[in-house]
Amino acid sequence: MSDLPRPGTRPVSPGSAASPFTHLVTSVSELRSDGYPEPPPRAWAKEIDALDEHCADFLRRSPLSMLATSDADGRTTVTPRGGPPGFVRVLDAKRIAWADLTGNRRIDGLRQILDNPQVGLLFLIPGMRETLRIDGTAYLTRDPVVLRAVDVPGRTASLAVGVAVRTAFVHCGKAMIRSRVWQPASWPAPEELPSAAAMLLAARSERIPVEQAAASLEQGYVTHLW
Repeated sequence: MSDLPRPGTRPVSPGSAASPFTHLVTSVSELRSDGYPEPPPRAWAKEIDALDEHCADFLRRSPLSMLATSDADGRTTVTPRGGPPGFVRVLDAKRIAWADLTGNRRIDGLRQILDNPQVGLLFLIPGMRETLRIDGTAYLTRDPVVLRAVDVPGRTASLAVGVAVRTAFVHCGKAMIRSRVWQPASWPAPEELPSAAAMLLAARSERIPVEQAAASLEQGYVTHLW
């Protein structure tokens, strides 16, 4: 591979902070001048500061979201949140909430919300190319009224995550189209999928058969799903 700079990029300056990458772009003006011109006004106009009827309808149909959180030092993670369609409830035009259900008990997202309540959410509906993005401020609440509102079948949560909506807008479907994620014909066969059990064993250096780890994983999905 050539070591020559690519057009529109530049090497890291001597004395700059150590980086695992070179030829960095470091400003919005660089982005705008090379490949990312200012979008048309409608790209900004679609952003709203409260949930309208269309956002509420989207949330009623969405069984899956991705929650982005960061800690006080800015270290960021994304965790999935899922449930029956509409598990994230619209409390009013400025508030949404969902029950915190059983996970792996690392509580990464919850710990980070306590450090830094600014969050981003991406909501998906199977088969739909467009997604819904919501940004706002998150709170951990045991308010009985909210807990009743976010009940899911067979489970009353003792903790809910509420978000005060700052912005909401529909994100275009180009990523879904390019990935063909909703097209079953593009899906790999089950036997071709990576083994989650093998990945977990390798990370933990455990000396047990992969089959035993896979069985334990499946048992957890059955007995501790909610």
